[in-house]
Amino acid sequence: MSSLSSSRPRLNRIAGPILGEFLIGMTVAMAGLWLASNESDAAAGAFGLSQQVLETLFVLFRVLAIGVGAGVTQALGAQRPQAAGSTALVGLGASTWAGVIAAGVVLFGSDAVLDLLNAPAAVAQLAGPYLQLLALALLLEAFNLTMAATLRAHLHARETLVVMLVMHGVHLLLAFVLMRGIGSWDGLGLAGYAIGLTVSRAVGLAMHLHFWRQRLRLVPRQRDWWVCPPRALWPVLRIGVPGASLEMVYRLAFMMSLAAAARLGVAELATQAYVLQVLKYVLLISMSIGWACEIMVGHLVGAGEFRTAHQLVRKGLRNGVLASGSLALLAAATAPWLMRAFTRDPAVIASAQTLLWIACALETGRVANMVVLGALRATGDAIYPTLASMASLVLVLGLGSVVLGRMFGLPGIFAAYAADECIRSLIMLHRWETHGWVRHAREILVRMRTPGAETRF
Repeated sequence: MSSLSSSRPRLNRIAGPILGEFLIGMTVAMAGLWLASNESDAAAGAFGLSQQVLETLFVLFRVLAIGVGAGVTQALGAQRPQAAGSTALVGLGASTWAGVIAAGVVLFGSDAVLDLLNAPAAVAQLAGPYLQLLALALLLEAFNLTMAATLRAHLHARETLVVMLVMHGVHLLLAFVLMRGIGSWDGLGLAGYAIGLTVSRAVGLAMHLHFWRQRLRLVPRQRDWWVCPPRALWPVLRIGVPGASLEMVYRLAFMMSLAAAARLGVAELATQAYVLQVLKYVLLISMSIGWACEIMVGHLVGAGEFRTAHQLVRKGLRNGVLASGSLALLAAATAPWLMRAFTRDPAVIASAQTLLWIACALETGRVANMVVLGALRATGDAIYPTLASMASLVLVLGLGSVVLGRMFGLPGIFAAYAADECIRSLIMLHRWETHGWVRHAREILVRMRTPGAETRF
């Protein structure tokens, strides 16, 4: 892989396929929520609550995906493809252990997790068995996230888009048939979604293996699936752990807000699930720009082009603010029509629209956390953003949701969301604009240009 200095792809050419991936994945999740809502509000609440549990467990996988992606981009930018391949294989082995841990949690701890979230009895009765059915899917997802991050780091974003198209297409087809049934068969409900998810992730793994062999000339050996020497894993964890630790604190604080919403009742929990699913579409463009910036900044740091990296992030941030702000306003204005896809209850629809208006501030503030945080991570500046943001997550997002939820209901919880995102975005922006990341980027550049500095296996 040549340096970006000679033939740098445009930001949109990387962000476009990533946007497609997010769009497909979120559409399938939206379809699952819609199918669940056709059964009952309890089923919709169970689906939404389970999705949040799964996203919390995905933090284990993102430790690896974040670290592998950043490590591979830096190695490629420094013209060290062998080190990039070694990093990818280490991440694959570590994914097995992360997947086993996550599978164990849903198999043996789903009831305890739902109790912690104050899940209403009607919701817990559906969510418990559903989570247990997802154990194998979690293991497969661990592999897919790491392998997709490696492909993107090599700038093969189109290949990852193809994988996602096929994988999510299989999932959507199976989910629709297995949840709704055919003819006189009533289907399996939420269990059908879980089965479809598992099968589709197995298809995705097969396709990733194909593209690794065809595009990257990487063919994992048997030992690569489970061996991950600590010395070789450390460079991945050094980048991945701070970022994933921040996300873990975020998820735990967010779970506190879910517990606060669950106390309000089944209807409120379902309303929150509907709004959060819609908001995933609002941040699609910002997420895709953020991932594309992270990939390109990693290459640029490896190549020593710091000024170009700084300009790139500013451009990405500007585009993200415009996109997220516009989409948030559109979602709030059209809420009476959007929410009818899930419910006909006028009280639920009115409540959802109020939440979406508050989300205009939430999504605007979230842009810097999507774009700038990823760029900081790609420069190796992972510790400061993590530590500086944790206080806001615990005090504003977590405790703020509990206090404001008791005082003002769901609007209070969403006000806490917005305040937290805005505070953390200011922290990220200050760090980037004051060039606090440059020292870390220089250390990476020196390490990459030092003969024999790559990790040996």
